[in-house]
Amino acid sequence: MSARATIAVATLLASMAWVRQANAQDISTLKKDMIGQWELSTTDRSKTCVVTLKSDTGPQGFKLELEPSCAKALPFAADITAWSIKGLGDIVRLQNAAGEPVIDFTEVETGIFEGMRSGEGIYILQNLAAARSLAKSMDQMIGDWAMVRGNGQTICGLTLTNTEAGQDDFKVFLKPKCDPVVATFAPTHWRLEHGQILLMSASGETWTFEADDNAQWRRVPDSADPLILLRQ
Repeated sequence: MSARATIAVATLLASMAWVRQANAQDISTLKKDMIGQWELSTTDRSKTCVVTLKSDTGPQGFKLELEPSCAKALPFAADITAWSIKGLGDIVRLQNAAGEPVIDFTEVETGIFEGMRSGEGIYILQNLAAARSLAKSMDQMIGDWAMVRGNGQTICGLTLTNTEAGQDDFKVFLKPKCDPVVATFAPTHWRLEHGQILLMSASGETWTFEADDNAQWRRVPDSADPLILLRQ
């Protein structure tokens, strides 16, 4: 073998070793991050199940515990007996006793995983404490609000509800006599996302509000004549 070929082979082997090492590190990191309590749920959280992922191994993977109500809330959970990490260290698998996948999850945001079951739809796996914090935040948002200008003039009243309006969204209703700028926008649904309130119209337009230092929700990007949401 020529010197050039020898160098090429050595480079390839070194590259493969690096990839294997990187994959092993990714798997180890993800495994460590996954140990603990998680909420398995539908996208709207109308059906939830608490799953405790453990680090000790079983016959087909790592051990886990499901709360007793899981199978009633999510029937497929009755088949889940273990969990494992698959792919290149980027898939969290909840599996049955034979090691076959019941549902595979991939991370879509930090600490939030999505998985799909054919014929059923998408399910979410997220840190239990974060899920419950989000639920509490959502509950605090439900009710009557006033939309006011920066000078304090009220230009519209609206009600945020917990009535489902599609994936992760809920219905919002405007009260009579809203300012034309709001009436024309005509939001029909809302959701809480990354700590922001999103109001969305049927046409796809979105207004985003962020909490400011005065415990108000100000539309962003900010402007000389800001719009502010105040809890009633």
